[in-house]
Amino acid sequence: MRTRRTTHVLVTATAAGSLLVGCSGAGGSTGSGGGKSINVLMVGNPQMEDIAKLTKDTFTKDTGIKVNFTILPENELRDKVTQDVATQAGQYDVATVGAYEVPIWQKNGWLHELGSYADEDASFDKSDLLKPMVTSLSGSDGKLYALPFYGESSFLMYNKDVMKAKGITVPEHPTWQQIAGIAAKVDGAQPGMRGICLRGLAGWGELGASLTTVVNTYGGTWFTKDWKAQVNSPAFKKATNFYVDLVRKHGEAGAAQSGFTECLNAMSQKKVAMWYDATSAAGSLEDPSSSKIAGHVGYAYAPTAETKSSGWLWSWAWAMPKTTKKADAASKFMLWASSKKYEKLVGEKLGWARVPAGKRASTYEIPQYQKAAGAFGDITLKSIEGADPADPGVQPRPTVGVQYVAVPEFQDLGTKVTQEISAAIAGKSSVDKALNDGQKLAEDVAKNYK
Repeated sequence: MRTRRTTHVLVTATAAGSLLVGCSGAGGSTGSGGGKSINVLMVGNPQMEDIAKLTKDTFTKDTGIKVNFTILPENELRDKVTQDVATQAGQYDVATVGAYEVPIWQKNGWLHELGSYADEDASFDKSDLLKPMVTSLSGSDGKLYALPFYGESSFLMYNKDVMKAKGITVPEHPTWQQIAGIAAKVDGAQPGMRGICLRGLAGWGELGASLTTVVNTYGGTWFTKDWKAQVNSPAFKKATNFYVDLVRKHGEAGAAQSGFTECLNAMSQKKVAMWYDATSAAGSLEDPSSSKIAGHVGYAYAPTAETKSSGWLWSWAWAMPKTTKKADAASKFMLWASSKKYEKLVGEKLGWARVPAGKRASTYEIPQYQKAAGAFGDITLKSIEGADPADPGVQPRPTVGVQYVAVPEFQDLGTKVTQEISAAIAGKSSVDKALNDGQKLAEDVAKNYK
């Protein structure tokens, strides 16, 4: 297993040479922090690492608010933030969460409402946020409980040079069978190169996210509308066997330990010819300072089988636990971190391809961003707008969610099932065992809702 770039990093405002923080309020106010500091827990994705680097000389300089970042890999982040918020520990003033957590945690009374903060800050321009993002981050009362840092769907990324050398044209709207065929043809196209990278790392938000989109488009679902568990159904089994077979035959080395971060590294270092994952990865792939494939990546819509589309819908967003005693300072940071001002800062300081996009309509009207994101901007936006959390498959669902089931129990269910599927990818178990065991777990969850 490769060493993660996003190991546990605690950043303090005084640590020399650290990825520290401090940022200007969205409204551009200065000196309003009163010497306060806030603790922010966030997932270790490239965009998050960027904000950790930029905060001290911007937000902190303008507001006086110091920001202490804790950055964790995705699975560890989910465990840590859930533990802190659910137990009301109050260790963090701000945490990155997603569309899955927000409505559940709002119902439990764990989160501050944030729409009013956004409404009070004219420069934030709440109306500019993309509707799918607002909907997914709102509670049952229709109010906004998290501010999107970036939004994403999923799509296919591929090495254009390899495809050209092999005489292969990747369809704009491919099927999974077409992708499997291409993966076989390009496997070994260059020394040490594999055909495709697919998440194999256990976790409902790692392997579970990508696999569930395949299950959806193959006609499967975790539960029927009336809460009948379907984990070992023929469609679910067909999709899972396809996924596991594809990654075992033509996937990346160490697939069972590979999540978003590992696949990003494999694709950017030309170790794989294709990668199916989050649209937000494109900015990193197109960054020549860290990617060997920059300028040579092709993009296609999420592969399908029986559905017209299959891309997921997600947003890493800023949420404020009810336990914080620093709501004013925390809200200033969140408004700045999701603002147009911050997007401009990233574009000017780090490059426009690295802007945390997918959340604002105005982003796609910025000339510099249009140029930098020319290869992937339009398909990203259309994928986000085309995702349908209410109807992502071929049958009605009991809850919303493309790559997850929006009930509290799914976090544990999805993780346990993907642990066994990951073991099947590693050759230590079988798909049949994984899904039969998963069916029993799903039936236990279903009892709570029938």
